[in-house]
Order: sequence, then C-alpha cells, then structure tokens
Amino acid sequence: MLLTAATAVLRLFPAETAHRATVGLARSMGALLPAAPASDPRLAVQAFGLRFPNPVGLAAGFDKDAEVPGAMLRFGFGFVECGTVTPRPQAGNPKPRLFRLSEDRAVINRMGFNNAGMEAAAARLARRRRNGIVGINIGANKDSADRIADYRLAFGRLAPLADYVTVNVSSPNTPGLRGLQNRDELTALLAALTAERTRLSLRTPLLLKIAPDLDAQAMDDIAAVLGKAGIEGLVVSNTTIARPATLRSPRAKEQGGLSGAPLFAPSTQVLREMRRRLGSTLTLVGVGGVSSGADAYAKIRAGATLVQLYSALAYEGPALVERIKRELLALLVRDGFATASDAIGAAD
Repeated sequence: MLLTAATAVLRLFPAETAHRATVGLARSMGALLPAAPASDPRLAVQAFGLRFPNPVGLAAGFDKDAEVPGAMLRFGFGFVECGTVTPRPQAGNPKPRLFRLSEDRAVINRMGFNNAGMEAAAARLARRRRNGIVGINIGANKDSADRIADYRLAFGRLAPLADYVTVNVSSPNTPGLRGLQNRDELTALLAALTAERTRLSLRTPLLLKIAPDLDAQAMDDIAAVLGKAGIEGLVVSNTTIARPATLRSPRAKEQGGLSGAPLFAPSTQVLREMRRRLGSTLTLVGVGGVSSGADAYAKIRAGATLVQLYSALAYEGPALVERIKRELLALLVRDGFATASDAIGAAD
C-alpha cells in the first residue's frame, strides 16, 4: 500500500525529477527494505553459466550509475542491469528529456547516456555485496573519436565487477551510434571486445542490445555476425524511433526513444525473428512493454530466457515485480510447463 501511494505521489512531478527522487529513496532506504519472498524454484532459469532465481529483470536506464542495484534486487527482480555507462562522465542531452505518455502507458526519452562515467560506477560496483546478479550496460561517449576504443575501455574497467556486460549499440539518442549495428562495424566491435576479454583472462558474459527498428536484411546481418562473434547473449530490444498511429498522448511527437506498452508488439516480433535466425545458440533477453505476467510469458514463448522491464514501473511501482512473477507462474502451470525454462521458444 505504501509503495502504491509513493508511486502515485511521484507521478505528480516531472518525469526526470520523479526518477531521481525514486533512485534517491532507494539509495537512502534500500537497506531498510524488507526482501521480497524467495522466488518459486519453478521460475529459476540458467543462462550463460549463471542461475537466475527468476527470469524477470530490471532493464538498463533506471540505475544509470550503479547506485542502487542491491535495493532493486530486494523488490524481487531476478537480476538488475545498471547503465548505460560511458568511459567519461557526460551530462546527456538538454532537459526536458524524459516524458510520460500516460494515455499510452508509455515513455519517451532522449537522455543521451547521462552518467557519471565508468570510474564512478566501478567504485560503487566494487563496494556492493555480491548477493544477486548485476549486469552493466556500456556505451560510447557522444564526442568520442573512436567509439570501439570507448567500448573496450568500459568493458575492461567494468567487466571484472559485473556478472555480465551488455553492449549498447542501439540507443537512438547518441547520433550515429546505431550505425554500429551494421555488419562490418558490428564485426569489428565484437571482435575487439572478445579479444579484450581474452587479453584480461576474463569470463564475463557479453551480450549485445539491438534496436527494434530493423528490417529483415539488418536482422540477417546481425545474426550472421553473432554466429561467429563468440558472445553469449542478445537483448531485444532498445527503444523505438517509430511512432504508432495509435498513440494518443500530446507528448507523442517528442524526439527520442519510445518505450512502454506500444513497444511490446514490435519488440516481441524482432525477438521472434532473431530466435528464428539464431535458434538456441545465444541466450535471448526480451525487453519492451513488459507490464504483466502475460507479457513476460509471451516473450519467453517467443524465445527469451530472460525478460526485462523499466517503463511499467513508472505507472505500477515496484510491487509490479511480484505480481508479474505470480501471473507468470500461474500461466506456466495452466499450460503444463514444469518450469519457466520449459516454455522458452514454445511458440515456435
């Protein structure tokens, strides 16, 4: 009840103010929060050598600077992904840059990788108690002369401190960044990162996060690169630059990436397409529009081992996490699946 009331109050403030207040509350009160009940063992999944207590994770974007991963795990998430973190601190784009589309249960952001840089994130990750799965999402600085070098730097600094690293080449808010999804650029980037991992004698899993705004040829090219890249996972997807005709909010024409409910269908379709191209060779993480157990279940049936959410928290609050897990378990039982793992790709 208290969490629901706090979420309602925070919605009275501008979106970015509310977000910073939420992170601040989690930072100051995180250790006082009661831990969520242990997840039902039927929800546990194995992915890239890790055991996740449940497949429902917090997407990158909420905790950009790795300030509160422990607090967020206490709400029942199976894992938390921090970031996006760049090598050097950067302020991001001018404000306002985060907008609620309440009528559409959606969010538009043009944050621009605002973060305190990899050294600040590294210091926090080094201090955290290793009592849950925490990944880190890395990106390049906006003014970088060598973006691949930026990713290599961030990986080398942060990978020893995280359970996995996600390579973000799909934000629409850093000009030119999405070009790294092109076949040649992506090949060079992933080769540099896997070589750096070998040089440092690390075993940290590497994941790639892609956009939902990909045509069939682009998906073919990415699948071809991933088939040889030697990484462990694919996150589908980032925010979209598309603006569905169904949007009703007056904020719908704001520049930036759209997330939330309108992203569910297109992101799930790209997830399904990438599963068809890759099979079970990589772990797929389904992101975009997840706000219920049914949404999480649909992503899993489309091929995801893990799912992530963020935008729905702005409307539902953190109590949403336990509700999704209850609903997901009920759907698994209804359809005769003994575990969440058994349902992966069942819609094929």
